[in-house]
Amino acid sequence: MAKLIVDAVMDSALANVALSNLCVVLNVAPTVFSDLVDPTKALADVALTPLDGAGDWTIANGDVSGRKLTLGAQSAVPVDASGVANHVAVGAWISSVGALKLATTCNSLMLAGGGTVDIPAFKYEITDPT
Repeated sequence: MAKLIVDAVMDSALANVALSNLCVVLNVAPTVFSDLVDPTKALADVALTPLDGAGDWTIANGDVSGRKLTLGAQSAVPVDASGVANHVAVGAWISSVGALKLATTCNSLMLAGGGTVDIPAFKYEITDPT
């Protein structure tokens, strides 16, 4: 029997991540949502529109196979604190409850408080089973 996972199942998992309404540049690898709002770890942040499909989040066919979720580029994000950025994470803050959804590394970059930073688009892909 061939292996199969229906696109709608993968889309459901990706849509859960796309509920995120916050994107944060950090100086550490986050492990919990509170890292995203910790002023000693979070250097810059921007509000996202959850599940919009028009810029912040898009779900589409994967580059290799399966399905992918892409977060569109975020330009001129205000830098709140100086430090060396090395991670970008997204999370959801809904009804006083926070959830870390996804984190990725980024090129190390020294950020200066009061400046801005551009966050390039990035994607997460769930491939078809083999």
